[in-house]
Amino acid sequence: MDEVDELVAAWRRERPDLDLEPMQVWSRIARLAQLLSAVRAEAFEAQDLQIWEFDVLAALRRAGESCRLAPGQLIAQTHVTSGTMTNRVDRLCARGLVTRMANPHDGRGVLVQLTPQGREKVDAALADLVTAEAGLVSALSPADREHLATTLRALLLATPQQTVNRR
Repeated sequence: MDEVDELVAAWRRERPDLDLEPMQVWSRIARLAQLLSAVRAEAFEAQDLQIWEFDVLAALRRAGESCRLAPGQLIAQTHVTSGTMTNRVDRLCARGLVTRMANPHDGRGVLVQLTPQGREKVDAALADLVTAEAGLVSALSPADREHLATTLRALLLATPQQTVNRR
């Protein structure tokens, strides 16, 4: 038994009229999310990055060889408002991790590009993150990991996204 089993058992005793089965899933997901958040923060801190900094740098790194995106693309990938993204890009520019450049396809637009220093930081942070996340799932067999990923994907796809993606 884990602490969720104890919590659900107590609620079943106090509220036998309720179907508490969803709590079996969501309470565990919430506890794992807290654990994952702490592990991610630690992995990024080792590279002197905040979680939000990694999110922006990672989006740029995934953009392919150019490592550049328009602000709207960054907003779509990181699920923040335009004002928040402007602030984040400003702060990353000040740290020398990204630069702004004119968009050659739109004279009025700009692109945000990863600098060599930003690429180095995000690559190191990703390596640290993957190592940390591997440790978190090491108790599961490869087949169990694949099954869990498939099940969580189905759950995520069935969940309304309008509030889930806003940070």
